[in-house]
Amino acid sequence: MTTKILLVCAAGMSTSMLVSKMKKTAEADGIDAEIQATAASDAGNVIEEMHPDVLMLGPQVRYMEDDFKKRVDIPVEVINMQDYGLMKGDNVLKSALALVGQK
Repeated sequence: MTTKILLVCAAGMSTSMLVSKMKKTAEADGIDAEIQATAASDAGNVIEEMHPDVLMLGPQVRYMEDDFKKRVDIPVEVINMQDYGLMKGDNVLKSALALVGQK
Protein backbone atom coordinates (compact mmCIF):
# COMPACT_ATOMS: atom_id res chain seq x y z
CA MET A 1 0.00 0.00 0.00
CA THR A 2 1.32 3.41 -0.96
CA THR A 3 1.71 5.91 1.84
CA LYS A 4 0.83 9.42 0.67
CA ILE A 5 2.79 12.19 2.35
CA LEU A 6 2.13 15.88 1.74
CA LEU A 7 4.58 18.60 2.80
CA VAL A 8 3.29 22.15 3.09
CA CYS A 9 5.42 25.29 3.32
CA ALA A 10 5.06 28.98 2.60
CA ALA A 11 5.84 28.78 -1.12
CA GLY A 12 6.48 25.08 -1.77
CA MET A 13 10.06 25.71 -2.86
CA SER A 14 12.19 24.59 0.09
CA THR A 15 10.04 21.55 0.71
CA SER A 16 10.54 20.47 -2.91
CA MET A 17 14.21 19.84 -2.15
CA LEU A 18 13.23 17.92 0.98
CA VAL A 19 10.74 15.84 -1.03
CA SER A 20 13.47 14.70 -3.42
CA LYS A 21 15.65 13.58 -0.49
CA MET A 22 12.69 11.78 1.08
CA LYS A 23 11.94 10.02 -2.22
CA LYS A 24 15.56 8.85 -2.50
CA THR A 25 15.43 7.42 1.02
CA ALA A 26 12.08 5.72 0.38
CA GLU A 27 13.38 4.17 -2.84
CA ALA A 28 16.61 2.98 -1.19
CA ASP A 29 14.65 1.45 1.70
CA GLY A 30 11.98 -0.13 -0.51
CA ILE A 31 9.21 2.03 0.96
CA ASP A 32 6.17 2.56 -1.25
CA ALA A 33 5.48 6.28 -0.77
CA GLU A 34 4.01 9.10 -2.81
CA ILE A 35 5.56 12.32 -1.53
CA GLN A 36 4.54 15.77 -2.70
CA ALA A 37 5.10 19.40 -1.67
CA THR A 38 2.82 22.37 -2.03
CA ALA A 39 2.45 25.98 -0.98
CA ALA A 40 0.16 26.66 1.97
CA SER A 41 -2.07 28.75 -0.29
CA ASP A 42 -2.82 25.72 -2.49
CA ALA A 43 -2.83 23.03 0.22
CA GLY A 44 -6.61 22.66 0.29
CA ASN A 45 -6.77 21.81 -3.42
CA VAL A 46 -3.86 19.38 -3.23
CA ILE A 47 -5.35 17.64 -0.17
CA GLU A 48 -8.62 17.13 -2.08
CA GLU A 49 -6.82 15.72 -5.13
CA MET A 50 -4.15 13.66 -3.37
CA HIS A 51 -5.96 12.39 -0.25
CA PRO A 52 -2.70 12.20 1.75
CA ASP A 53 -2.26 9.87 4.72
CA VAL A 54 -0.21 12.45 6.62
CA LEU A 55 0.42 16.20 6.42
CA MET A 56 3.82 17.61 7.37
CA LEU A 57 4.19 21.38 7.79
CA GLY A 58 7.35 23.36 7.23
CA PRO A 59 8.49 25.28 10.34
CA GLN A 60 7.65 28.60 8.69
CA VAL A 61 3.94 27.67 8.56
CA ARG A 62 3.75 26.06 12.01
CA TYR A 63 1.14 28.69 12.94
CA MET A 64 -1.28 26.86 10.59
CA GLU A 65 -1.04 23.55 12.46
CA ASP A 66 -4.24 23.95 14.49
CA ASP A 67 -6.20 25.10 11.44
CA PHE A 68 -5.11 22.05 9.42
CA LYS A 69 -5.88 19.73 12.34
CA LYS A 70 -9.45 21.07 12.36
CA ARG A 71 -9.87 20.71 8.58
CA VAL A 72 -8.39 17.26 7.92
CA ASP A 73 -8.89 13.87 9.50
CA ILE A 74 -5.26 12.73 9.15
CA PRO A 75 -2.14 13.21 11.28
CA VAL A 76 -0.66 16.73 11.01
CA GLU A 77 2.77 17.59 12.38
CA VAL A 78 5.32 20.37 12.05
CA ILE A 79 8.62 19.13 10.61
CA ASN A 80 11.49 19.23 13.11
CA MET A 81 13.28 22.53 12.49
CA GLN A 82 16.76 20.99 12.53
CA ASP A 83 15.76 18.20 10.11
CA TYR A 84 14.14 20.81 7.87
CA GLY A 85 17.10 23.18 7.94
CA LEU A 86 19.60 20.40 7.24
CA MET A 87 17.28 18.80 4.64
CA LYS A 88 17.36 15.45 6.44
CA GLY A 89 14.85 13.67 4.24
CA ASP A 90 15.47 10.34 5.98
CA ASN A 91 14.42 11.73 9.38
CA VAL A 92 11.36 13.51 7.98
CA LEU A 93 10.30 10.33 6.16
CA LYS A 94 10.67 8.34 9.40
CA SER A 95 8.55 10.90 11.26
CA ALA A 96 5.82 10.82 8.61
CA LEU A 97 5.72 7.02 8.54
CA ALA A 98 5.59 6.87 12.35
CA LEU A 99 2.55 9.15 12.30
CA VAL A 100 0.66 6.71 10.09
CA GLY A 101 1.82 3.71 12.12
CA GLN A 102 4.56 2.43 9.83
CA LYS A 103 8.27 2.02 10.46
